[in-house]
Formats: sequence, C-alpha cells, structure tokens
Amino acid sequence: MGENKNFILFAVIAMAILFGYNFLVAGPKKEAAIQEYQQQIEREKASADITPATAAPLQETMSRPESTGTPLALQDAGQVKINTPELEGSISLRGARFDNLSLKHHKTEKGPNGENIQLLVPYGSEHAYFVNFNWFAQQADNAPTAETAWSADADTLTPEKPVTLSWDNGAGMRYMIQVAVDEKFMFTVTQSVLNSSDHTITVAPYGYIRRSGKPETAGLYILHEGLIGVFDGILEEKKYKDLKEDGDFEKPTTGGWFGITDKFWMTTLVPDSKTPLLRARLSHSDAGGQEAYGADYMQNWQIIQPGGTLETTNRFYAGAKIVETIDKYEEQYNITLFNRAIDWGWFWFLTQPIFKGLHLLFKLTGNYGIAILLMTVILKLILFPLANKSYVSMSHMKKAQPKIKALQERYKDDKQRMQQEMMALYKKEKINPMAGCLPMIPQMFIFFALYKTLYVTIEMRHQPFFGWIQDLSAPDHLTPLNLFGLIPWDPPTMIAVGILPILMGISMWLQQKLNPQTSMDPAQQKIMSMLPIIFTFVMAGFSSGLVLYWTWNNILSITQQWVIMRREEARNK
Repeated sequence: MGENKNFILFAVIAMAILFGYNFLVAGPKKEAAIQEYQQQIEREKASADITPATAAPLQETMSRPESTGTPLALQDAGQVKINTPELEGSISLRGARFDNLSLKHHKTEKGPNGENIQLLVPYGSEHAYFVNFNWFAQQADNAPTAETAWSADADTLTPEKPVTLSWDNGAGMRYMIQVAVDEKFMFTVTQSVLNSSDHTITVAPYGYIRRSGKPETAGLYILHEGLIGVFDGILEEKKYKDLKEDGDFEKPTTGGWFGITDKFWMTTLVPDSKTPLLRARLSHSDAGGQEAYGADYMQNWQIIQPGGTLETTNRFYAGAKIVETIDKYEEQYNITLFNRAIDWGWFWFLTQPIFKGLHLLFKLTGNYGIAILLMTVILKLILFPLANKSYVSMSHMKKAQPKIKALQERYKDDKQRMQQEMMALYKKEKINPMAGCLPMIPQMFIFFALYKTLYVTIEMRHQPFFGWIQDLSAPDHLTPLNLFGLIPWDPPTMIAVGILPILMGISMWLQQKLNPQTSMDPAQQKIMSMLPIIFTFVMAGFSSGLVLYWTWNNILSITQQWVIMRREEARNK
C-alpha cells in the first residue's frame, strides 16, 4: 500500500527502496514469522507438559539460525500436491502441514473476475491458516516438530491415490502419516508410530487448526462466524471477540468435532468418534501483537513397547458448507450434530425443512427463483385455512363499515359504551377483530426461516433467476436512479432501490388498499400509509430471493383476498 502511494516518487527513491527492502519489509515479515513459530513451539511444549530439561534440545533447535537467516520451520522442504474434483493445493513436507488449499468451484465473485476461494494459507504468511497432525512425546527428540522434513511416497494426493508421509528420528522411531481424501472435502489422516528401539516411548497423537489474525466477518447476530465445536454432544459457538475476551474454551470429550467456520466455508477436525480425548480446545493467543485463533485436540498418552506400533485414524473437513455433503458425512462417520455447522438458528426445525423443500424444487426446476415461487404457493396452500378465516372476517368487516361508523358517531363521547356496542356488532356480524393477525404469525416465522436459508446456505450463493437478477443471495442492483445502468454512476446504498423492492412496495400498497378501512387516529393512518415506502427502502438491502418471496407472497395474498371477498359479497347479497 505504501509503495503504491509513493509511486510518483519512484524515480527518486528507487535505489533507496532497493537497498532498504530487506530492512524495512523482509526483516519485519521474517521476524513476525519467527515469533509465530516460537509461539507454536511454546504451545506444543506446554500442551505436552515438557519439562525444562527435556525442552532444552527443542529450544536450541528453535534458536539456531540457518545460513540464510530463515528459521528451519519456514524453509521449503518440498510439497505434495492436492488435486481432487473440488480442491487443489498442497501439503508442505516441512512440518507435514496442510497449508495451501483452494476451492475449484467457488469464486470470490460472480463473473470472469472471480478467483478461486483460498481456504488454507501457507505457514509463515501474514494470514496463515493451516492444519497439522503430530505427536507429543514425553522423551526429548522422540517426536517430529514444526521443523521436521518429511518424505512422501508420491508427489500428488488424489481420491484414487493416498499419500504416506514418513520420518525416522534416527533412534529407532519411525513416524508415518497416511493421508487420503475423497471426492468432496473430507481428509482421512492415519497416524502411526513404529518403535524399533530397545526402550519404551510414550506419545500422544494430536491435531490442530491455526488461523493467524482475525478475519473480516459480517458481524450480524443472525450468523455465527468464528470458533465452533461439539463437545460430548453439546454445540459450542465462540465468536472471535468472545474467545478473546473470555479466554480459551477447553473440555475433555469423546468424539465430536472442532474448528473454524466462516459464512460459507469451514475447516474442522473430526477425531475418531469412539476414542476419548484428553483435551479438546478452542483458543485465542496474542503474543507480540500477533493474534491467532485455533482449535485442537489431544488424545491420551500411549506407551509403545520395543517392537510395538501405535495407529490412530482421524479426519478433518476443509471446504464449502454444502448441506447435502455435510449431512452425508454426519451419517457416514457418525459425527454428532455435524449438520449444525450450518447456522440454521433457533428455529432450525423450521429452517431445515424449508431449505430441503426449496432444494428439492430446485432439482426439479433447475432454478432457485422458480423454487422460491413454487415454495411460496405451497406455503400459501398450507396456511389457506387461516387466510380464509381472515379474509372472510375482513369481508364482513367491510360490509359492516356503515354500521361501525354510525356507532362511532353515536357514542363518540362515551368510549366505554362504544366499545360495548362494537363488540356486540362484531358478534352479530360474525367479525373477528383478531382474524387479520392470524395469518401474520406463521408468516413471520416463515419469513425469518426463509431469510436464514437464503443468507446462510451456500446453495443460494451466485444462483441466478431471470433477466437482471443473476444472484438471488445479493440485493437487486438495478435501480432507476442511474437509469437502470445506462448512467455510469453507483448511487449510495441507502437510496439505491432496485426494481424488485419497488415492485414489492407497490404490492404492499395494493394490499393495503384492498383491506377494509378501520377506525384509527390520523397519526396511525399516516404511519400505515408510509409503511410500503419504508419497507421498500428497508428491503432494498436484502437478498433478491427474499424480496422475490415477499413480492410474490403479496401478489398471491392480493389474489386470494380479492377472490374470497368477492365470493363473500356475492353470498351475502
């Protein structure tokens, strides 16, 4: 950023930048990477309960500079490529870290400028985000570290061909990590240790996810972004700021899963569901201004006799939060509450069926916009009994308007008597004053559930409808303020009302006009008359899919109301 701002002065200070680069840029970056590496070593030692005596060799290795001045843990030792139908990236052989992973079919934005979503970021980078499986050892130099250079039996990991990483400590212990991956986003990691020495060793397998820095989040109450996990069957959600303020969350558990979730992507550790864990943790650290967040687990200490072996198999998920894929994994691997990785909210019992209905209709039609229209029709049919009672009552209310006005004039100075006479009239004319509210109650829950579905599910992301609506999860961008895109001007978001919200506002106004006029003071009448305009501007910033639902629901309600009220008028003639 600083180099761009000083571009005009480039000719003058080019030589200064050339000679000062290592001091001003490379040096601080290298120092930050060294600090991060040292913090990792300290966490590993603390977690493994390493004593000062046995930690000395690790400290010596950590502090010993290489000829290049770069810590050993940051030096390149080669990679194993990852290539699946959904993922591409690599595993670093230095430390056996999964620290480079992108999603092939999910872009940063719709259109030709969109790039693949980068999920995992190399160790040592400013926003490093990686996964690692390793062992703690009670004896010094017995287990691999972040500096260890592993060897691999293949150069590419594919769903058809697993890869085994191996390392021999030169003292009779051989460590191996076999990595397999499926067609989607689940990695299976089998850790094994072979003790060929003449003495016993004690190790504890572990896995962890680490993310440097706090990522940008929407910051909305409706969506959880941050640390997440299931501990002994209980879902725990920790936002970044909460974890920072309240401290680490730690609990022993059997099974479960733990990780970091974004709106549409997540990385989670999935240990064996039958193996008790000595510890599972969601954590925050801040050393030297370098913030980091993580999720990790540690299995129980295991003694390996001379000639013995130890093997443990665990998994981790890294990819898009696709509902069908996550549901399949939950059943296949018996992962408790794995589908709650998607933030269905408090009304998950309503949100999930609505999503499944929409997704089924999408499979039949190939268009989520049409699926929303059809789902709205289905919901209207389900709610028809309530709507029918409401509109019949409205019809009676409209017919009784002259009598109501007469009572209001007659008893305008006696409010109590007027209320008594009004209630008697309502009873005689079969009017239920609350009938108009009945359909609104379930519609409020449906609206919220649909809002959640459109906002949190990746299936809606970048899905087109027709015409100018090319992303149902984004607001309608086509506004009359710039003559529908003919004028090269982007109006402020607060006033950039799209076509669809305008249509929704018109449909609300028409629905108001169709309702019978009830007695209310002038202030209330003004507020009610302004509601369509207010909601037009409010809904302009919501997803097009949600506005499409509301507009279509209004149109169906207007049609339904008009037919029922005409029928009742004809019946009462």
